[in-house]
Amino acid sequence: MRKISNVFYITIALIVITVGYGAFASDSFEEITSNAKNFVASSFGWYYLLLLSSLLLLSIFLIFSPYGKIRLGKNTDRPEFSTVTWIAMLFSAGMGIGLVFYGAAEPLSHFVSPATEDPSTNEAFKEGLRSSFFHWGLHVWAMYGVVALALAYFQFRKGSPGLISATLKPIFGKKMDGPWGIFVDVLAVFATAFGVATTLGFGAVQINAGLNYLFGIKIGTFSQFIIIAIVTVLFIASAWSGLSKGIKYLSNLNLVLAVLLLAFVVILGPTLLIMNMFTESFGSYLGNLVEMSLRTAPLNVDNQQWLFDWTIFYWAWWISWAPFVSMFIARVSKGRTIREFMVGVLLVPTLLCAFWFSAFGTTAVNMQLTGIADIASSKTELVIFEMFNELPWSFFISAIAILLIASFFVTSADSATFVLGMQSTYGSLTPATSVKIVWGVIQSSIALILLWVGGLGALQNTIIIAALPFSFVMLLMVVSLMKALGQENISRR
Repeated sequence: MRKISNVFYITIALIVITVGYGAFASDSFEEITSNAKNFVASSFGWYYLLLLSSLLLLSIFLIFSPYGKIRLGKNTDRPEFSTVTWIAMLFSAGMGIGLVFYGAAEPLSHFVSPATEDPSTNEAFKEGLRSSFFHWGLHVWAMYGVVALALAYFQFRKGSPGLISATLKPIFGKKMDGPWGIFVDVLAVFATAFGVATTLGFGAVQINAGLNYLFGIKIGTFSQFIIIAIVTVLFIASAWSGLSKGIKYLSNLNLVLAVLLLAFVVILGPTLLIMNMFTESFGSYLGNLVEMSLRTAPLNVDNQQWLFDWTIFYWAWWISWAPFVSMFIARVSKGRTIREFMVGVLLVPTLLCAFWFSAFGTTAVNMQLTGIADIASSKTELVIFEMFNELPWSFFISAIAILLIASFFVTSADSATFVLGMQSTYGSLTPATSVKIVWGVIQSSIALILLWVGGLGALQNTIIIAALPFSFVMLLMVVSLMKALGQENISRR
């Protein structure tokens, strides 16, 4: 069914109101959203920690439980995409631009301003990598995995529409066909539209920084407008070609470019140190996982502020991304068993992210620690290019990085237009191209307007605030999923 739902019109209205307020009263918008974000972080930080830790435990349980044999679809269904392409799609939709944006910058930031260790020491070096693994690792992918599993199970196993609201019917029944269901789906679409728009803004800023480094192109709003306009044309063209062509080929291209860039950094950087730091830091991450998962630092104000700025911020940020990423993961996972699905979603991206941060973070911190270059004071979007400047073939490596950012940029926007189109056409697996194009233009317009008024920070605050109500929806999705799995397990005996 491809008819446009009320979710489309309601969400468009909310977007216009929010962007209009952000554009014409940017100072007031930022102040209000910043205060609300700080309140959420300080009052619900413990809740976010418990929530994501519980989802990680549930993910591990599902892998080893009898439910693991259940297939996401009919018993005769098999995966639509090869395992390599599937993993490439997970990687592109789940992290994308963020890995390039923060790959060197986050471990370096933790090195100079660590959570608990003395700044700029060997211990801070190790803690910085461990913290980066934590923020981009098991907890995040467990959350994506459980939400995606609920969507895929009800959509492909039970024949429900691909909507967040449809996963709650085992609890609320036909009430999800009315206003409450619309509210849940509007919340998901709103978070998706703004979350991706923010990423597009950050992607444009980093591409602009890379082009400035390579070719001297001026850093500014005009350049970023041109970048977003070009990329918009590219991802609309990709969206036009469909899921099995555009996103599939782009995701494979992302994987090739990412592996190529990673290989250059490992080979041309401090190779032995990278491998040793990855091995020790990943072991330390696993060894300290329980403590890190539940740390709130109630008696240490400085450490607590670090948690608010980093861990709690990330947990809320990832939750706000869950509707988009999980819907996309669910859509490309038909035919896999629950065990295969959870192992693939939980473990493979975690290991890839950990090795990525080890390579880029170790190279950047080593340059800072040994005095090769002082890049710790650079802007986040410039850190990676200043790091490349100290490596052989710096121009070539930087060019690959810009191509990778652009490719991730297009893939994220393309994936989001598909998800937004699906959510606003009653869960259709083949949303009309015209609907996807409208959503593509809307996402780009949000990013352009808020770059123009300097409102990306306030936009970040907005989606972090939106993460709180959606986290309660996630809990209900878990209850609904486990209820349905339990009933199916009984019927199979």
